Amino acid sequence: MLMEIDATTTLLVAIVVLLIGRWLIGRIPPLQRYNIPEPVVGGMLAAVAITIAKVAAGAELSFDMALQTPFMLAFFATVGLGADVRTLVRGGRGVILFLVAIAIMLVLQNAIGLAGAFSMDLHPLNGLLAGSVTMLGGHGTGAAYATQFSDVDNLQGAMELAMACATFGLVLGGIIGGPVAQRLITRHGLTPGDGASAPSGQAGADAPPGTSRPLTMPLFLETLLLIVACVVAGSTLGELMKGKVLTLPPFVWTLFTGVVLRNVLGLARIREVDDAAVQLFGGVALSLFLTMALISLRLWELVSLALPILAILAVQTAFVAVYTSLVTFRIMGGNYDAAVLAAGACGIGLGATPTAIANMQAVTNKYGPSPQAFLILPIVGAFLIDITNALVIQGYLSLPLFGF
Repeated sequence: MLMEIDATTTLLVAIVVLLIGRWLIGRIPPLQRYNIPEPVVGGMLAAVAITIAKVAAGAELSFDMALQTPFMLAFFATVGLGADVRTLVRGGRGVILFLVAIAIMLVLQNAIGLAGAFSMDLHPLNGLLAGSVTMLGGHGTGAAYATQFSDVDNLQGAMELAMACATFGLVLGGIIGGPVAQRLITRHGLTPGDGASAPSGQAGADAPPGTSRPLTMPLFLETLLLIVACVVAGSTLGELMKGKVLTLPPFVWTLFTGVVLRNVLGLARIREVDDAAVQLFGGVALSLFLTMALISLRLWELVSLALPILAILAVQTAFVAVYTSLVTFRIMGGNYDAAVLAAGACGIGLGATPTAIANMQAVTNKYGPSPQAFLILPIVGAFLIDITNALVIQGYLSLPLFGF
């Protein structure tokens, strides 16, 4: 029996599921400890319930996802609108070095994913989904590319695979970060302040240029205008450039539009984008987008991929632990700050920026403060790594074997 649910009711269901996820996180400590997102908790619970209903009673729900893509584009618009080049300048040389270290890591993650897919006779797109698309991109980027792969290449179970990989990475990223930093600190006898402190002039730097005002109706409408403008521009550019030399999905164009709009308005002193309002809109858009993606999961399509993908993800976890210990740690100077950043890199490389921050907080709570690490990682994790990841993924998709 098939039950079709319209777009408005789908939105209602998504909000209810999201609130259930929030309620559960408030009452289950492990979910808080590993920073599992609210939409993932509520959405996966709903997906399991829907799967049980299908298997046990033959009842299947069909949700109208007309609002899913607009929410996705709105989220990437907020990522772009949060990218202020003046903040990048404040980070100095450390930001560039850390970005280079993470960029090399994500290139290798995709190579590992593709190698694993080929070795186990899987579609190569599955390898990318088990690479930096979800390992570094998390649930948002994973869902965005899963949608693209499903629509363009008819890849079965893409969304289910992306959500499983992203959730796996999020948990493991929070588990391995602390041990990696502890081993580096103990092995090299590191202590706070044993290397370079925060870059010159940054320790007490002014706050980022973005403003933060009470969320009034004018500010609400102003921020909504910027987001919708980015979505419209990104969608239009995506259509215009389809099949051209530079073919990027609409959400990447939307992100780039946000970057340009934010910095043109700020540098020309026309208007400062309100960071708090942008983050609020971004959080709501991402949560609803992910919840919609998760409640529509067809988990029964993931069974055949379970063991091969787990093998790839196990290799990814081991790779991130080794890479951050040997490469990231050395690139960042081999001192205490570098060890803290290695813990953060584990969180970014497998999970998300909040996981990275949680890793670093756990390390510094035990061993001592690291102002430089807490300056560098949020700048890279906030927007630079999303842009870099999108470019690297598109570089892989331009290879002849994919046909994009």
